[in-house]
Amino acid sequence: MNTRRDFLSRSVKGSAMVAAAAILGSASSASQLFEVDSLEQAFNSDDDGHYKPAFRFGIGGVPLGNEFAVVTDDDAYATIEAAWSAGVRYYDMAPWYGLGLAERRFGNFLHNKSRKEFVVSSKVGKLLKASKTAKKNGYFPFSPSPNDVTYDYTASGVRRSIEDSLQRLGIDSLDIAFVHDLSSDNKYLPTPWQEQFEIARKGAFPELTRMREEGLIKGWGIGVNTPEPIMRLLEVADPDVCLLASQYSLIDHKNALDQLFPAAKAKNVSFVIGSSLNAGFISGSPRYNYGKESYRIPSAFLEKRTKLRDVASNHGVDLRTAALQFSAAPDIAAALVVGASSEQQILADYTSMQTKVPAEFWADLKAKNLIEQNAPVPA
Repeated sequence: MNTRRDFLSRSVKGSAMVAAAAILGSASSASQLFEVDSLEQAFNSDDDGHYKPAFRFGIGGVPLGNEFAVVTDDDAYATIEAAWSAGVRYYDMAPWYGLGLAERRFGNFLHNKSRKEFVVSSKVGKLLKASKTAKKNGYFPFSPSPNDVTYDYTASGVRRSIEDSLQRLGIDSLDIAFVHDLSSDNKYLPTPWQEQFEIARKGAFPELTRMREEGLIKGWGIGVNTPEPIMRLLEVADPDVCLLASQYSLIDHKNALDQLFPAAKAKNVSFVIGSSLNAGFISGSPRYNYGKESYRIPSAFLEKRTKLRDVASNHGVDLRTAALQFSAAPDIAAALVVGASSEQQILADYTSMQTKVPAEFWADLKAKNLIEQNAPVPA
């Protein structure tokens, strides 16, 4: 018997492949992602064995957790199916995204696939529990999840978090576990972030190293929106790869170039780059990063976006395409993950990674001091 899901799966796969073929020509297989580099890369490739994701482009789960708007189950499934059909094999999510919603949606699709074919990263530090008095409307007003959240960066807490994620996903292991939102910008932390970091230093960090040795995960790091926790982590633990969210984009990248990248390179730690569009700001959203639309965006960012648009227009370049490629350009960027809430979005982002941006565009940005002189640009 054909179910709606069977029909949807066949329809989405067909439309995704047609759309990808029309946009990309023959470059629609996973191995073609990035013109100058292969999608696949050897993991555990550093001299000291630090893990890197085996695929350089992925889809992030924030929108599919209904953070910004309602995404129906059918639309979420279509988005993931389109990503898979186009060749995307890296999936980043977190218990926090929709309070379990994103993990359930990804898991509903991925648990039917061979585990060797894809990479999954999720997060630890926030435990979920169903509650009739859940504060979901304060966290994710668009998510139907019944769960409430408790912060727990202890050893037992992060182990339980991974076990819970595996149950929601329906798989037997994670590739990467990121310690989530252990940062000064997290207004929901029960105590100052430095106190929570100390709990993680004694608990989460050594426990994640043990789980790496056990094979339950292949690598671990921290996933944050500010630089200080990453710098401190590099001093006190042995991470593999960190999720650098909202910190390396066309709008804001100087600190990452001057501080974070050199410090991480010295420890053979790489980065997964997230929010390269600053949560859609670069492509026109009235929101900057994860602030509400009512958040007052600094005038300097608005002015810079206007100047970037002007240069892009002069060179016939799509600014979103340039922004994605810019964030993926540094050697220390092991992968780029993009948020998408529709089939069209993920296919557009996939296409952007295969579109040639002229060298003159990048040179013009540097000449106008719109990007740092030491910023790597695509070849």
